Amino acid sequence: MSRRLAKALLGALAVVIALLWIFPVYWMVNSAFLPTIILQSFIPTFFPVSGTLSNFTGTLADGTFFSALGMSVAVTLTVVLFCLLFAFLAAVAISRFRFRGRKSFVIAVLVVQMLPAEGLFIAQYKMVASVHLLDTVIGVSVIYIAAVVPFTIWMLRGFVAGVPADLEEAAMVDGLSRFGAFMRITFPLLAPGLVASGVYAFLQAWNEFTVALVLLPSGSSQTLPLWLRGFVQASATKETDWGQVMAASTLVAVPVIVFFLIVQGRLTSGLVSGAVKG
Repeated sequence: MSRRLAKALLGALAVVIALLWIFPVYWMVNSAFLPTIILQSFIPTFFPVSGTLSNFTGTLADGTFFSALGMSVAVTLTVVLFCLLFAFLAAVAISRFRFRGRKSFVIAVLVVQMLPAEGLFIAQYKMVASVHLLDTVIGVSVIYIAAVVPFTIWMLRGFVAGVPADLEEAAMVDGLSRFGAFMRITFPLLAPGLVASGVYAFLQAWNEFTVALVLLPSGSSQTLPLWLRGFVQASATKETDWGQVMAASTLVAVPVIVFFLIVQGRLTSGLVSGAVKG
């Protein structure tokens, strides 16, 4: 009875924590369907019974959402692709080979993570401006990749080191080349690590605001976080339309939710397929 009571209490506590965690998301979506006059009321409305789609139609009226969405998708895909490529090669080199300067390289990766991003803004702006890449996908992507790759290397290093090198040696004894043994034996076992690193790179590139604010100064090309800022700072005299702000925030969150729904299944299957039978 005591064990059952403890499990019931822990289950109830988990449900309460989950509700507290998901409530801000629910409130954002709920407010996106409420008219402004109801949002300004002192009495909170927890269910959009008299809901409307006017906030979403007003948000999408000028068409800037789709241009910002295209910019964010292009930058994010570029960052995820090149981060996984560079970090994977570096993690394999650190974990599988012994070479001069290996420890110094690992320490350098950690030191880079300690540098505050704000301290690099001036240098990054001058560097990107010198090659005429301001307001471009390439200029923003290069800075994002440089910021995300060090930690991605550190993440993948643990996954690569966790796969025994004896598996490759056994495959080479059976007739495979070193490259073939790595691609057919080791690489499939690294799928969970690649997915986890890809998720990290995706979130960093999708949600980043300050670097994009510096490297996209003209406003003609903007990512979704910069686009969302326009609803909060509409003008000096106009009140903030919180209904449209919540609708815009919901639209920004939808691609992230879709991405996680896709990745979650692949991450689970990767963990199962990566099990090694003794």
